[in-house]
Amino acid sequence: MNAIQAMPYGGTIHIRTRRSGKNVSLSVTDTGTGMTSEVKRQLFIPFFTTKDVNEGTGLGLPVVHGIVTSHGGTIEVTSEVGKGSCFEIILPIDGPTEVEVSQS
Repeated sequence: MNAIQAMPYGGTIHIRTRRSGKNVSLSVTDTGTGMTSEVKRQLFIPFFTTKDVNEGTGLGLPVVHGIVTSHGGTIEVTSEVGKGSCFEIILPIDGPTEVEVSQS
């Protein structure tokens, strides 16, 4: 939805999945308006939004970030103002690494 909204005058969205070693990834790339480095720094902060009132809550990306990191994954974001953005979610195939804690 964010990619669509970033292209108010149209554009292209590419969705790609791939496997690389012990990871799988999903990337969504758009040819939209792109983001400044200041906006990129705040993307995953709850309630941060660049959208108008009643158009977004600023919760979508923080929720996605929480889900991805809880599964041992990461989100990589690249963006250039006027050229578009790419969000790549990388997840381990085997899930998060569990650490055993022994108590004496």
